[in-house]
Amino acid sequence: MLPEGYRIRTAEPRDFDALIEICKLVYPAETPYTLGELHDHCRVFPEGQFVAVHGPGEELAGVHLTLRLRMKDFHVDDPWDVLTAGGTFLDHDPEARTLYGADIMVHPRHQHHGLARALTDEARFFVRDRELWRMVGASRLPGYAAHQATTPVEEYVASVVKGERFDPVLSIHLKDGWTVVRPIHGYLQHDDASAGWAVVMQWVNPASPSPLPDFGPPRERNGE
Repeated sequence: MLPEGYRIRTAEPRDFDALIEICKLVYPAETPYTLGELHDHCRVFPEGQFVAVHGPGEELAGVHLTLRLRMKDFHVDDPWDVLTAGGTFLDHDPEARTLYGADIMVHPRHQHHGLARALTDEARFFVRDRELWRMVGASRLPGYAAHQATTPVEEYVASVVKGERFDPVLSIHLKDGWTVVRPIHGYLQHDDASAGWAVVMQWVNPASPSPLPDFGPPRERNGE
């Protein structure tokens, strides 16, 4: 449920400047989206770009950017840049049965109002309405760097799933109904707090589940 004064709609060009500012605030170490990339998102998949706005002036409070992908065409541990065609979303496949959550961001001034959960739910409504198989995304692990020297990432993730440890991002995703597929390395370019690690996660549409497994194999490294 959205708090009073908020609503969710699809993104429009008038939102782009504010969206870029949110990106700078939420990901200060990353290069923000460009106006050209945001126009591409709304051109190839307008119905999949969700924004939360506040008040009669519709101040941009949060955003959830998505595209449809055929995950068998990718490696399960492909980084964000590969999955999003460098942030352009030009690899969007309108026939694919997986909705990929490329980004979800909430302006710091509007955090702790349940907007991330509401934006995720809006995407899930879309998945159900279009009878897609599932949503796929990736979770940062900002609690992992402090444990990297003593704990393998698989052990860390398993302990978070069991509720034995709290991770500031993954624990929230698990509470919102996501399930872990596997840890991957190098998903984002600059994420020292996660020691370069992330977790592929998914939410399967209970009314139209996919014939899992439906991910490509891991990338080959060093002749493996």
